[in-house]
Amino acid sequence: MSTDSELEELRREIRYVKDRIEILDCVNKQSRGHDRHDAELMTSVYACDGIDEHGPDVIPGPEYAAWANGRHSTVFADHLHNITTHTCDIDGDEAHAESYVIGTMVGRDGKTLAFMGGRYLDRLERRDGTWKITLRRCTIEWSFTTDASFLNSGAFKGFLKGTWDTSDLSYARPLKLDTEPVTRW
Repeated sequence: MSTDSELEELRREIRYVKDRIEILDCVNKQSRGHDRHDAELMTSVYACDGIDEHGPDVIPGPEYAAWANGRHSTVFADHLHNITTHTCDIDGDEAHAESYVIGTMVGRDGKTLAFMGGRYLDRLERRDGTWKITLRRCTIEWSFTTDASFLNSGAFKGFLKGTWDTSDLSYARPLKLDTEPVTRW
């Protein structure tokens, strides 16, 4: 193999790895935005003409954050979206990804914890050098509830607790031991 062909193969491999990382970052940013109710971050991952299908609701990507934050706030006190298995097929500036998601949602009553498992089926496009979701279709595969009252038992007293906004410590730069304000159990 010639040096030129080796370099070209290396360029293709690096492009693929870079694309995969950027696509996974896009999916993860959307989940982080969900869990911090960061509408700006959630909106940033959708193309201006993107669409999100969540069950019977089909929402334009730029409107999804307000819709989701409103829906979640009426039912849940807290939640975490965990992306697990992630696969991706890339064809030039278009990609199709499947991301498994496990959601844990604390009910507003503080006593109920819902576990849900599903998948995000995404079509993404690279536009102006940035990967964005053009279509997301959400599945639900399983769900169950359990008692969450242990969270308020005092067993976690003093531990940090996340907030549904950009005052959450994950936004602090630089993160320091004395970073304030903080919310604790």
